[in-house]
Amino acid sequence: LSYYGNRSSKTFKPKKNIPEGSHQYELLKHAEATLGSGNLRMAVMLPDGEDLNEWVAVNTVDFFNQINMLYGTITDFCTEESCPVMSAGPKYEYHWADGTNIKKPIKCSAPKYIDYLMTWVQDQLDDETLFPSKIGVPFKRNFMSVAKTILKRLFRVYAHIYHQHFDSVMQLQEEAHLNTSFKHFIFFVQEFNLIERKELVPLQDLIEKLTTKDR
Repeated sequence: LSYYGNRSSKTFKPKKNIPEGSHQYELLKHAEATLGSGNLRMAVMLPDGEDLNEWVAVNTVDFFNQINMLYGTITDFCTEESCPVMSAGPKYEYHWADGTNIKKPIKCSAPKYIDYLMTWVQDQLDDETLFPSKIGVPFKRNFMSVAKTILKRLFRVYAHIYHQHFDSVMQLQEEAHLNTSFKHFIFFVQEFNLIERKELVPLQDLIEKLTTKDR
């Protein structure tokens, strides 16, 4: 959802558009309107009469677009030299595997990991059998487990940005965007239990700080 005004900012991968006029587009507009009210706990709730899969799908696309934009602002600072491993602070390191092309987890630099990750997410979002954009096309039975994996992996990009690049984010005066986006993301995954607690540990202190004020 648009926390970014009309500033021209580069995205890391092409933006994933939800077709105008579709039901999902209406849902996205609804989400934008409720977000505008400032009450994030309410904004993430499933709207009356809506399908949970569709709501999760629309929001997952939206979080991909937000993270895409946020990471796009700091790609100059996230390099093979500055980030030879994909980490979230000194205690957490991520190795990449997607289960198909790369089955055995590989250690790689953060820019490479995030490139693999965002390309993988994009492939899932572009798969009409997983993320149907046409009305009446049912979601697959494994949709929710795929969505959970996407969100778990997108979380890692937030974690890397916060731990390794927050100085750059502040220099660029993007911290309000990052915090608002991450807070929205956390409220959403908490509302529907989409990410296991242990996966969120690298940003636990921040999550508590952002969410306790709104209980």
